[in-house]
Amino acid sequence: MSDTETTEKQSALTGQKTGRVGKISGNKTIRVDVDNLTKHPRYHKYVHKRTRLAVHDPENTAVVGDLVEIVPCRPISKNKTWRLLRIIRHDEVV
Repeated sequence: MSDTETTEKQSALTGQKTGRVGKISGNKTIRVDVDNLTKHPRYHKYVHKRTRLAVHDPENTAVVGDLVEIVPCRPISKNKTWRLLRIIRHDEVV
């Protein structure tokens, strides 16, 4: 079993998602855009879908454009049920 297969199985079990920070929504809150590629049931074309999730960032470490990994958690507020696990790659601003 390769390393990528193991990572994919773990993320499926824990509910981890990878996305890009789209906005800083306030203190300790970021909005993460998770992109999905799904097949249309009738036309069989691949369609890009985007989900925007409110994520808890306790140390305010993420900035707009970062690639982050998030995991589900207990409800922190009305819309915030995800928390930041780690920053995979920082956005290089020129």
